[in-house]
Amino acid sequence: MLNLKIHHIGYLVRKKDAARAAFEDLGYRVRADWVRDESRGIDISFIEKDGTCIELVSPYRKDSDVSGLLQRMKNAPYHICYLSAHFPEDLSALREMGYLPITEKAPAPALENRNVVFLLHPALGMIEVIDDPEA
Repeated sequence: MLNLKIHHIGYLVRKKDAARAAFEDLGYRVRADWVRDESRGIDISFIEKDGTCIELVSPYRKDSDVSGLLQRMKNAPYHICYLSAHFPEDLSALREMGYLPITEKAPAPALENRNVVFLLHPALGMIEVIDDPEA
């Protein structure tokens, strides 16, 4: 049985500073300032309110990993991210449950270069899993 802990909700935004300011107006506080992820073509900032962490994701180039999603979805939440203390085993279990990896395992600069994988489930959509042995 999986024991994944929720880390954040990923939220696509076109105008990163305006979006963060709007969340701050709702009482969110900045947990981590903008970090540029060169390999994915995105800028990321973490904000938090009432124990809920939101990852603001904004493309800075047209060929970013999320540009197509942003065109289709506009500004919107698009994934839930989980911490995994047993990364290889949890990924294997998720595959058996019907989750298909849509990215290779790769370090995420905004998450202290911990490895992450994105997976897609036909009934739930996209999730992200972070390799975190201390989870």
